[in-house]
Amino acid sequence: MADTNETILAVRGLKVNFSTPDGTVEAVKGIDLDVRTGETLAVVGESGSGKSQTMMGIMGLLAKNGTVTGSARYRGQELVGLSPKALNGVRGSKITMIFQEPMTSLDPLYTIGRQIAEPIVHHRGGTFKQARKRVLELLELVGIPEPGRRIDSYPHELSGGQRQRVMIAMALANEPDLLIADEPTTALDVTIQAQILDLLKSLQQRFGMAIVLITHDLGIVKHFAERVAVMRRGEVVEQGATADIFERPQAEYTKMLLAAEPSGRKAPPADNAPIILEGRDVSVDYAIGGGFFTRGSAVFRAVDKVNLRLREGQTIGVVGESGSGKSTLGRALLRLLPSSGYYRFGTTDISGFDRGQMRPLRRALQLVFQDPYGSLSPRRTVGEIITEGLQVHEPGLSRADRDRRAIEALKEVGLDPASRNRYPHEFSGGQRQRIAIARAVILKPKVVILDEPTSALDRSVQGQVIELLRHLQRSHGLSYIFISHDLSVVKAMSDYVIVMKNGKIVEEGHTDGIFDAPKEPYTKTLIGAAFNV
Repeated sequence: MADTNETILAVRGLKVNFSTPDGTVEAVKGIDLDVRTGETLAVVGESGSGKSQTMMGIMGLLAKNGTVTGSARYRGQELVGLSPKALNGVRGSKITMIFQEPMTSLDPLYTIGRQIAEPIVHHRGGTFKQARKRVLELLELVGIPEPGRRIDSYPHELSGGQRQRVMIAMALANEPDLLIADEPTTALDVTIQAQILDLLKSLQQRFGMAIVLITHDLGIVKHFAERVAVMRRGEVVEQGATADIFERPQAEYTKMLLAAEPSGRKAPPADNAPIILEGRDVSVDYAIGGGFFTRGSAVFRAVDKVNLRLREGQTIGVVGESGSGKSTLGRALLRLLPSSGYYRFGTTDISGFDRGQMRPLRRALQLVFQDPYGSLSPRRTVGEIITEGLQVHEPGLSRADRDRRAIEALKEVGLDPASRNRYPHEFSGGQRQRIAIARAVILKPKVVILDEPTSALDRSVQGQVIELLRHLQRSHGLSYIFISHDLSVVKAMSDYVIVMKNGKIVEEGHTDGIFDAPKEPYTKTLIGAAFNV
């Protein structure tokens, strides 16, 4: 067994700064960390605490306006200030990283086989054809079904859990000494989370590698890590053995994190509240098989005859595992993809509406995406992003009027209006989600579909976003469809719950009834996994 007393990564006085139009942002303020052979060190803290930027700085992966100083020694070799060529000899070989958002990290234009082969060819030489055997071994190792067929698939053809397994295969391609896993289970439902964590643990034991786990999920930390470092505002406020941190936390901030959990219940609207959005017999089919110039040889039904009625002021929670059809249902209700069924917005039958007919209704029917970093243009300032819809739906507004509306929207979501001249990468995950919400509410919509809006956020920030969404709902009379795999968040946000599996509704009802007395075995399994009952 590896000597777990040997330090393989020693970080001393590490600082990460970003130059912005508003001055220098100190993301990491001189921290010390040690990673030992074969251990799992969890780095936890709220969004913006500097967790990810610490590791990105060590790996030399900061944005162009970022700088790193201090020391990070890997087995005695200084990484800070190392030339890109020398650093490339370490990255992808000795130290590898699994990024938080696999859909934005994987290149949509290349097959997964090609992308897994990239680090093998780069570090070991040879051709992509020669690397194919190793890629197949890796796909089998991480549990991708039918690796011989999947090796030629593109990222969009895989589920979220499968894409995360591909990212793990890529990171393990050269059997690294240290694996940095940045929120590796963020967007995954509870059953897939468990599979990914079990996979990482078994691979760690097989290869004897150390893991740095960056996460906001303290439940995962408790069962997965030997040691914990708690970060806040760019500083380490507490670190130690996991059992000690959980049982005897010293810092007030650590105590707050451990106590944080979505709470409260939303009161349902009146039974006779007007129906604002309705879908009847909603079905969505995708062609599978066939080639580029041929029609699909089979049809996959992603959503199968689903009925949903959303009332004014109501929040309907939609839950289910990855691939259950939750997000597809949301997009179908907004008429954003081809589907069949009857659709009504207010008193208007929109079933046959084409793109042009739906365009005037878009301001009233808004969508907040799961991945705010991927949905916010990196080339636009925050002010430009959140006022983009105004240019479409209120073209008569002057630039000054748009700027005034942007200031109002940023204030409403709890952001400093002066930040409207900054770019998305300069914000934390929680701040980016607030920007995405501001972009939706600036148009004063009637319905907002929230697709996993808190999945990438730590518990304390989740609570803040939930309170923000509740406030906006009360202030503007909004109706929400809240899509999530996180049942504790759904419980706090929703007054009605729909449980989906394989494109169908398997159970639905008022929130209390679903959580207190679930009838279907599938619902019981989900609730049991989420609440450890």
